[in-house]
Amino acid sequence: MTANGNLPSNNPKTDITIIDPYSANLDLDILIVGAGFSGIYFLYQLRKKGYNVKIFEAANGLGGTWKVNHYPGARVDSSIPIYEFSLPEIWKGWNWKERYPGWKELQEYFEYCDTILDIKKDVAFNTKVIEANFDKSEGKWMIKSDDGRITKAKYFLPCIGFAAKEYIPDFPGLETFKGEIHHSSNWPESEVNVCGKRCAVIGTGSTGVQIIQEWAKTSKSLIVFQRTPNLCIPMGQKKLSPEDQKKDGYPEIFHHRLVGVGGMAFDHIPRNAFDDTEEEREKVFEELWKSGDFRFWVGGYKDTFTNWKANKVHYDFWAKKVRAMIIDPKKRDILAPLEPPHPFGVKRPSLFVDYYEQLNKPNVEVVSVKNNPIIEVKPEGIVTADGNIYEIDVLAFATGFDAITGGFKKLGLSDINGEKLTKQWQDGTKTFLGLSISGYPNMFFTYGPQAPTAFSNGPTLIEIQGNWIIKVIDFCESNKIKYIDAKEDSQNQWAKEITAMANATLFPLADSWYMGANIPGKPKEMLNFLGGVSKYSEILQYVLENNFDGFNFVK
Repeated sequence: MTANGNLPSNNPKTDITIIDPYSANLDLDILIVGAGFSGIYFLYQLRKKGYNVKIFEAANGLGGTWKVNHYPGARVDSSIPIYEFSLPEIWKGWNWKERYPGWKELQEYFEYCDTILDIKKDVAFNTKVIEANFDKSEGKWMIKSDDGRITKAKYFLPCIGFAAKEYIPDFPGLETFKGEIHHSSNWPESEVNVCGKRCAVIGTGSTGVQIIQEWAKTSKSLIVFQRTPNLCIPMGQKKLSPEDQKKDGYPEIFHHRLVGVGGMAFDHIPRNAFDDTEEEREKVFEELWKSGDFRFWVGGYKDTFTNWKANKVHYDFWAKKVRAMIIDPKKRDILAPLEPPHPFGVKRPSLFVDYYEQLNKPNVEVVSVKNNPIIEVKPEGIVTADGNIYEIDVLAFATGFDAITGGFKKLGLSDINGEKLTKQWQDGTKTFLGLSISGYPNMFFTYGPQAPTAFSNGPTLIEIQGNWIIKVIDFCESNKIKYIDAKEDSQNQWAKEITAMANATLFPLADSWYMGANIPGKPKEMLNFLGGVSKYSEILQYVLENNFDGFNFVK
């Protein structure tokens, strides 16, 4: 949208007036929050169309989660080229060094994106949004940032990701601890030196596994506090040369990830587990295990997540493989019990490099806090319910996030009637299509609640949602629409469908962050669309082709 209200042309040089994103009280067509994959994709595509668009980013650089997550061992768990932009202007000139890049290489990738797409000139770094509400009379969002500025924008696009608010348990005495404490998402820029020190990691999710793999190599001792075992699967990590990255096949790969399971370039097995003999299943599981990616998690038999018996044979194969890696019988039963702690895969498994090898070391102790919880932190260390005191020098919290919804609650969002989103979501989350909320006109988001978020490769879903949102904005501008708002009954129906899909699976049987169950007091509910990326895309396309069914328009 241009200043005079006419439609933008396709020539950004003539349509865009460069405005300093740090100047006071901006008046924009579109404000994006977050400069990760989503924000960069939106800015690049919308700017080409001539829209006056800027990004507010709380961190001091590009990359989103890869700017703030630089703890030891941090790396992506979707292999390349699946985990990258499908933009030819990027992938044609970029070569990765590893199949699963670490945080340093990912930061280099985003810097390369900036050299090609010229992103930073339209980003205000170190800028946090603290309040936002829509003014119906003006038809614009009023967005307050922590520096006191009020930015006006017709469209508001929070691209904050699903892990924007860390969770730290409120252990009594935590403030008395005399050593170092670090949360995985708030890690110091400088390296944390643990050489010769007594260390502990609380949590064995993905971040916990990655930190443990690194700290076990250099620390004097390492205590691992585990509530639930991580059902880890092998990461087929390897170095890559430019010759290994066959770019002529990239377009086909990027197309396949739109229809593959979880936004990946592979599918599940189109038959049930007991359609095969025991010998045939064993061969299938062995091949999945050797793949070195998430095939063993989501690329197995089609009834793995709906049939408990099928899930159990999947778990039994996993336990057999992992128990063979663990030397100490006590550690073996804590890390890979014979009976599953929950159905396999209903909590996100991590890809491991040498996790069990490191846990085998005599200076690494694994403490199960399932029935022996941490009850206190003293100046010298951690106390468990059995009275043991574990003396430590450095403590890492790998306790995860108020995932999917927590980041939205930090934005200070209010609906058109002035009611806070935090109040509206107290008893349960409601969105329409997992990218809009009734009562929040002209606000769209990516990689958030009630979309395939936790069950999709990030860039895949981001581009699907981003392309759809851009079409909506173009439609509104072409038809001189003041604002578009999701209908409340459409939103209620979407929430029911999310719940119904979940209840047809084994996922509700585990207290996972997928269900919001990792945060005390948070409603237990499925926060993700479980129908798959391909089905989700079909639904979005249906809405486009049916006059934006489920939305109201105001001219």
